[in-house]
Amino acid sequence: MENKEEFVKRADAHIFLANDQMSEEVSAGEVSASFMYGMTRFNAWIAAQSFESKEDMIEGKTEAIDYFMKQYKQMLVEHLDNHIENFEFDK
Repeated sequence: MENKEEFVKRADAHIFLANDQMSEEVSAGEVSASFMYGMTRFNAWIAAQSFESKEDMIEGKTEAIDYFMKQYKQMLVEHLDNHIENFEFDK
């Protein structure tokens, strides 16, 4: 089993990169969109690596999509709940 600290460290590295890309010219929404685009490209590549053939990939496509969508939703709910519990934003 993977060390949770290392897992969070990698996630934080992506977040730090995204934060660095925000500026007066580039909004948080634009950074979020490109971050999500990159994540989906990477996850599609990861999924593709697990198939033996194009036919297998066609057959397993829906299952792969369902897996990634379920994981994303669980993580999004967890983090939104965390923000709700700790709602103290400076705007």
